[in-house]
Amino acid sequence: MGQPQGHIAGDMLDRWLNSEGPETLLGRPDARPVGWSISRGPVDYQAAVAAMEARADAIAEGRGEEQVWLLEHPPLYTAGVTAKAGDLIAPGRFPVFKSGRGGQYTYHGPGQRVAYVMLDLRERGRDVHAFVTALETWITEALAAFNVEGLIRPGRVGVWVERRQPGADAREDKIAAIGVKLRRWVSFHGISLNVEPNLSHFDGIVPCGIREHGVTSLVDLGLPVTMDEVDGALRGAFARVFGPTVEVEPPI
Repeated sequence: MGQPQGHIAGDMLDRWLNSEGPETLLGRPDARPVGWSISRGPVDYQAAVAAMEARADAIAEGRGEEQVWLLEHPPLYTAGVTAKAGDLIAPGRFPVFKSGRGGQYTYHGPGQRVAYVMLDLRERGRDVHAFVTALETWITEALAAFNVEGLIRPGRVGVWVERRQPGADAREDKIAAIGVKLRRWVSFHGISLNVEPNLSHFDGIVPCGIREHGVTSLVDLGLPVTMDEVDGALRGAFARVFGPTVEVEPPI
């Protein structure tokens, strides 16, 4: 499994990786299960954002429970709060939505598993850096279920894999993105993992503002996995990092 190097919360991760017993990396003291929901069809982006924000508000006000929501979107681009106009190469190709999450431009579409993470960090240490480390670890643990080593690189948000071909220098491609927002210590937005998207759709942007590296997917790596298999790996890894889950209905 890829281990973050030089991350501000790396010491915490080292202790967890070397610990014995069932302790989670960023679990709740009361071990209350997190709602786990999956939408089977494509979900409209703006409707999803509205549902996320409503759930985050409900959690902050004590009216709702934590939830992770797995879904796919129709093809679209989103612009995070630090997106640069020049990184949108093909503005007319797909709909473009401004997003309140951290980060720059990213792509969502069929074959990519998006996981929106609505967690109450008041119950999980109130530590933004620890939360990002936990998200990174969640992804790398899930990838490890398919014998893929996910790499965390300082200065490059997301999860990367090394690609080696005979007669060529090794390169690193991005397989998962992270973009979150906190409001009153409740998270929303989340992660996206490339399972089998059309990778040419990323050509219309500079993904996350990084020009010198490419993107990849599990299928592109030669792993013909299904979305259900990926969902199972994500759920198992989430339990090890954040704690138990219970199936609930999607927000919409």
